[in-house]
Amino acid sequence: MSAKQEPSVWQGFKAFLMRGNVVDLAVAVVIGAAFTNIVNSVVKGIINPLVGAIGTQNLDNYSTCLSPSCKGTHGIQLMWGSVLGAALTFVITATVVYFLMVLPMSKYLARQEARKKARAGTQEAIEVTELEVLKEIRDALVAQRGSGHDER
Repeated sequence: MSAKQEPSVWQGFKAFLMRGNVVDLAVAVVIGAAFTNIVNSVVKGIINPLVGAIGTQNLDNYSTCLSPSCKGTHGIQLMWGSVLGAALTFVITATVVYFLMVLPMSKYLARQEARKKARAGTQEAIEVTELEVLKEIRDALVAQRGSGHDER
């Protein structure tokens, strides 16, 4: 009985893997991981030095002490520099993804949809024209029969 179930299990697994969204998700994860390295390099190589012009090159060094004394691990420190760095990384990532991936893809899909609608409109016009021609032929044949029948 397991021999009969195995092909259906494997077929189900194969169907699961071949669904478009699974493959798209896998590609997105791989591209996202590679893209993260690029964004981190931009933040460390460009953004941090620009911020460093007013202080330090590492945003993680920016903090505020809430205790009377913050020395070493003593005291309460708010590490707002690391939050700022993460926020900048997010904004840069979102901007690049939008302008280099989402916007061009949506324009491409809109053009494809317009072409598809244009083809469908042309095909409908051809179908309507063919239907009209067939009606005219039918009417002509009916008219011929009617005139031929009257002459007999």
